[in-house]
Amino acid sequence: MTQQDNRPLIVCADDDGDIRELVLFGLESFGYRVVFAADGTEALRLAQTWHPALLILDVAMPGIDGFELTRLLRDDEATSGIPVVLLTARVQDADVARGKDLGANAYITKPFALDELGREVRRLLQAA
Repeated sequence: MTQQDNRPLIVCADDDGDIRELVLFGLESFGYRVVFAADGTEALRLAQTWHPALLILDVAMPGIDGFELTRLLRDDEATSGIPVVLLTARVQDADVARGKDLGANAYITKPFALDELGREVRRLLQAA
């Protein structure tokens, strides 16, 4: 990543390497820069350091999970306005409601289509 790279930066946190590769492929093909974290603790550090345009978070991660990370991001004035997409295998209505209640802007369930992820990212970045 160079200083002159004006593409929107997205932080993606997922402990599954295959998902990280798929997200990287998709988001880079849509014109975004992507930085990865393997857990919620690292994602929080990246969000506070880089102030990305958007975060994509798995819910079930080691350390800080995606729900708690969303809450922490919303409670911090420096990161509270960053859009959050929860990308997770947790499909229960209660999980979706919890994610939204904690401040997630979108909730996408796995398995997912790259086009769906791209549409949500584009929508959220245009609204920001």
